[in-house]
Amino acid sequence: MRLIVTLAAAAASLITLPADAQTGAPHEKPARDMLERVTSFRSAQGKGQVPAVADYLKGVLRAGGVAEDDIAMLPKGETTGMLVRIPGRDGSAKPIVFSAHMDVVDARPEDWTRDPFKLVEEDGYFFGRGVLDNKTGVVALASTILRIKQARRQPERTLVFAFVGDEETTFGTTELIAAHPWVKNAEYAINTDAGDGLLSADGKAAIYLVQGAEKTYATFDLTVTNPGGHSSRPRPDNAIYDLAAALTRIGQYRFPVMDSPLTRAHLGAVGKVTPGKTGEMLRRFSANPQDKEAADALFVDPSFVGTTRTTCVATMLDGGHAENALPQKATAKINCRIFPGVPVEDVRQQLVRVIGNAAIAVKTTGNPLESPISEPRADVMAAIDKDVHARHAGIPIAPYLESGGTDGVIYRRAGIPTWGSSAIFIKPDEMFAHGLNERIPVKSFYESVDHIHTLAVALGGVK
Repeated sequence: MRLIVTLAAAAASLITLPADAQTGAPHEKPARDMLERVTSFRSAQGKGQVPAVADYLKGVLRAGGVAEDDIAMLPKGETTGMLVRIPGRDGSAKPIVFSAHMDVVDARPEDWTRDPFKLVEEDGYFFGRGVLDNKTGVVALASTILRIKQARRQPERTLVFAFVGDEETTFGTTELIAAHPWVKNAEYAINTDAGDGLLSADGKAAIYLVQGAEKTYATFDLTVTNPGGHSSRPRPDNAIYDLAAALTRIGQYRFPVMDSPLTRAHLGAVGKVTPGKTGEMLRRFSANPQDKEAADALFVDPSFVGTTRTTCVATMLDGGHAENALPQKATAKINCRIFPGVPVEDVRQQLVRVIGNAAIAVKTTGNPLESPISEPRADVMAAIDKDVHARHAGIPIAPYLESGGTDGVIYRRAGIPTWGSSAIFIKPDEMFAHGLNERIPVKSFYESVDHIHTLAVALGGVK
């Protein structure tokens, strides 16, 4: 799942990137061919096609010189994960992981302008399901492996490339990967499913953001039960009214302002490239998170409220069983995105206090996954800075907190610090991952492929 931080004011009226984005480098055509092939697989939940993607990639990599012993398949149900390693010269050094996911959110061909499972190049873009989320990352990993092998170069430390099979659903293969002997002692991971660049109004790169943390996704069920009765005989207690009152209290509640070095750096950097009052509030919040005027201004801005605190919002309702009967039951779902470091149970208990009605049950659904912040690491940020600035000199680069979710949450929970970096620059209003007519600028595809290779060479000590 890829979410991009929006800068609506700074990114208006963006121009289209040029169609001719290739440099003629020998690795580019094989990379494009791989993108065309992996896009053709309908690797969505229930389609059973992720193993076919993995088998195709394994064949390409084996033909490119990867030994059978350096590939591990990790099947789980209808899907599979796959690990590929390039052994390092220093057996005592901890490995570095690069990650991408092979699965996609499904797409119905009848709803799309173009066949979602056929790569189409048009007007400077590649169209197809997964080209942005996250099959460009898959190709970037495979291309990097092939380039290192073809150059007969060996890294100082082992590089492990993780191809995940169910990021869009259960993270089951991600958990298998994180626990695998090749991965569990990794020093850190680079996740291609996050970390993007934004363009300004004149079409130039404005800022690049490196994902260093994710909020906890948690949903709570609110349930009110009642004896009910005939609708002609109303009673003072009514399940729907009680639930409505609880939802009103939640809607009016603001969780406390929170911050970290990562979020302050993120909002400060965004503030420098955001014009007007919003930019001023971002800069002020970065300097002093207790600035009430700044915090209040960002609270009502959907682009930034999630970076400043925990948020909870009503998303679903169900109540009553007949139009001529008093409701015996009413329920609502409250979806929360919880600031890193805040326990899910603390948020549940706070909702109970806010509601103030012991008759309303508040239950956590599923198994929410909490993960820590990966604060910026100097050598990783230096490698990212160098590569991004080689193409977009002088733009600000900052870490950010993701309101959505990626495989990074699993790696961080396993004790592997993780940063998201893809080098994809895209218009905020063309971020169609999970939606219709998903696309990626052709130029961004090739830049992303080169970015991962550059990071693997630099961070892995490839010689």
